[in-house]
Amino acid sequence: MPGENGRGAAPTLHVEARLERPGRGFALDVTFDVPPGVTILFGPSGAGKSTVLAAIAGLVQPAAGRIALGAETWFDGAARTARPVHKRRVAFVFQSLALFPHMTAAQNVSYGMDGGLDRAARRERARAMLERLHVAHLADRRPPTFSGGEAQRVALARALATSPRVVLLDEPFSALDRELRRALVADVRATLRGLGVPVLHVTHQRHEARALGDRVVVLEQGKVARVGPVDDLFEGDARRDMSFDETPLDADAEMERGR
Repeated sequence: MPGENGRGAAPTLHVEARLERPGRGFALDVTFDVPPGVTILFGPSGAGKSTVLAAIAGLVQPAAGRIALGAETWFDGAARTARPVHKRRVAFVFQSLALFPHMTAAQNVSYGMDGGLDRAARRERARAMLERLHVAHLADRRPPTFSGGEAQRVALARALATSPRVVLLDEPFSALDRELRRALVADVRATLRGLGVPVLHVTHQRHEARALGDRVVVLEQGKVARVGPVDDLFEGDARRDMSFDETPLDADAEMERGR
């Protein structure tokens, strides 16, 4: 899949991670690939989804395994090497969004852009990204005045404006009501697919997975249960309820509660 930068297909993200918390009943042992496009990481709360994202981003270090983007190794347990977080160029949108309340939307989006861009170029890129996500009218407003859906769009614009090599989305739509979530998912689908880089999107909502994803990795109790195209996997499991209506946990909560 060609990327927006016109340089051809982006490399595949390889994830192999093992992590245990003795006495807490939690063990993560996963191996899967994330090719360019949108891969859904699907499963119930406590399955280890957020922990996987944190390991990819470099926020959590596995006990063993290997994480690599193409030929570039980000973590190698055997060699005891780990690429610093800031050198991975990962865009991570958390459930909490973490927008800076004292900055305008445009300033939030500009934050973290390539330092080689001058102020005018940063401002232009920020406004273009806000326009792309249909919130250009918020450019000079601050987060306390945003609706839930507007805040989600600004947070996504900020993440994508950094020209990331990998995008990680940790249930960014979970705080929205169903109708607003459906509208936002439909709106950002083309944006995510058009990036041409590996995108890993965590959800426990079946309709969200089908609307956004190309592939799905089902995670259950810290292990990969199934992998395949979204439609094929869900159609083949039509007799089983695969929508997990539970409150999602963040990575710290998963680790602390040992699940």
